[in-house]
Formats: sequence, structure tokens, C-alpha cells
Amino acid sequence: MKDDKYIRGRGAQKNLKNKYENFHIEETPGKTSYKEVQAKSILSKVKSPDICIEYSLNPYLGCEHGCVYCYARNSHNYWGWNAGLAFEQNIIVKTNAPQLLKKEFDKKTWKPAVITLSGNTDCYQIAERKYQLTRKILQTCLNYRNPVSIITKNALVTRDIDILRELAKLNLVSVNISITSTDETLLRKLEPRTSSFQRRIKAVSELRAENIPVRVMIAPIIPGLNDFEVPKLLQLTAEAGALDAGHTIVRLNDQIGEIFSDWIQKTFPLRANKVLSLIKQCHSGKLNDSRWFTRMSGDGVYAQMINQTFSKFKEKYYKNRKMPALRRDLFRRPYERSLWE
Repeated sequence: MKDDKYIRGRGAQKNLKNKYENFHIEETPGKTSYKEVQAKSILSKVKSPDICIEYSLNPYLGCEHGCVYCYARNSHNYWGWNAGLAFEQNIIVKTNAPQLLKKEFDKKTWKPAVITLSGNTDCYQIAERKYQLTRKILQTCLNYRNPVSIITKNALVTRDIDILRELAKLNLVSVNISITSTDETLLRKLEPRTSSFQRRIKAVSELRAENIPVRVMIAPIIPGLNDFEVPKLLQLTAEAGALDAGHTIVRLNDQIGEIFSDWIQKTFPLRANKVLSLIKQCHSGKLNDSRWFTRMSGDGVYAQMINQTFSKFKEKYYKNRKMPALRRDLFRRPYERSLWE
């Protein structure tokens, strides 16, 4: 990689015009800034029929992890920034997120449902080290005995093992750790500020040692970049103790197609055309397919090969394993419990 314009430590290598604005502010590569806000609401009802998520809770908007393929980048346009560098460098922090969740649980209309951290941006991104919003949210879920599911690619999740252990004893938590590749060089370019492969595998082992249920997400699978690693990833994650595994095939929705195409031309110029061609082969000739139930699994011969490979090796390494169902019947408001609970 000899491109002098390559921005080290960031995923996106360019800025895009905010599609909702008539003007364009050029984002200069630099330090991450945090904008603390008082949110008006915190839970988002997920209506997508092909996603098993009821409510999504995102304490942070924007993500310093910088994953170049991240579908959440597009949402930063709504806040006046862009999906490129600005998504990684300008993070919105909902400082009152734990208090808002408590208010939701206190409503008489609240019916116990699984809260997912996070359906959009990573709840254990770098900002969490300082703000600890995710930890406070987990403690709130434990206090009210409401089920919660975590999606992350950061080993920081192990910091909260003390709370997760107590949630797990009541079947109130599941942890989903995304692992994309064993190749640290690729990871530092593809998702530059996430935890290393070794730290994520160690996190799986540490969580399982405390009987905390863990599912591994091999996501996204990018044809021509990491698809050949599927068998090895399934083997290593199973050996670490994961109870289940899932996967998705990369889809470059909206402005992500332009960001990814620019990135791969700068990072892997000799492979760029092949990778982009294979991605299109998985989505009816396009970089993105928004159709329900095919958008994440893809279609066509190459996608079928990836899905069959995943299924075959999952059966080999994950046979007779499954995640426990999360309980909803234990929900209690702290002030409504008896002395014996």
C-alpha cells in the first residue's frame, strides 16, 4: 500500500457530501471529538422482518471503530455530518441513556422485551471506556430483570463480566461477538480501531468461563477478502467455547458502496476489481441488495457457495450447541419486589 493519501488509523479514506445538505464541509483527518447530548428517547422499535431484534438501544451515534463496510455510516447524515471520516471522528454521546431506559421500564405500559445493544453502532466502542453508559444500562437491566442482548466487536465487553454473570444466572443476557478475520494486517485496514482477533477470541473464552452465553458473528463475509477463512474461524471460535455462530455477506448500501470502493482501490489495488465483482455477483449485479431475507445472505452461485461452506463447517464444529432462550417472565420493578426476591 503506497498511496500517500492513505489515512492511517481510519477506515473511510474520503469524505462524502451529506445527502441532506446543499453544502459540503470537508472533514480534516484528526482526533475524535465527542458531543454530549441529552436524548429525548432511547429505544427504537425494530420492524425489519428479517432481523430478530425487538428494540435497539444505541448510547452512541457514530463509531470510532471505523469499519469501512459499516451500514450505520449512512445514519450520520441525519445529524449533519457525513458517512465518511465524520462518522468516525464525530461521536454523539447520549449521556442520559441509562436514565431514559429506567423511565421506560417504570412505565406501566412496558411489556418485557429483549433490548439489543446495539442495533446500529457498537456499544463498546472507544467512548465507552470513559462514559460507561453500556455498563450502567446493563446494571439497569439487571435491576429490573429485563432481558438484554449485546452485539460488539470490542473485547471491552469483558470489563462488565461481573454484571453479565448475574444476568446470565437468570437467563437474561446473550453476547454476540463479531469476528471478521484472523489476519491482523487486514483487520487494521478494514476495521482499524476494533479489538484484535486474539483479544476477541480471548473475550469469548473469558465470557464462557463465567457461563455467559456467547454467539459469534462471522460478519461480514467479504468475497475475495475473508471468505476463505470461514472454516478456520468456525473452528477457532468453537474451540473458544462459543455456543452458536451466524454470518452475513457484505452489502454496501447507499453511500457505503462509494466509501468501500475508494478504500479497496487504495488498500488492495491489485484485488479491488475482483472483490467488487464478487460482491456484485452476490447481489444480482449490484453492490447492495435491499430485499428482505436476501440482503444479508445474498443470492447467486458465489453466495450459495459461501452459505453452504458456512453451514457445512458450522455443523462440524457447533453440533449439539445452542444459545439458551432469554427469559421475559422475571421482570420486576425494584420497588415492587418482596423482601424474599
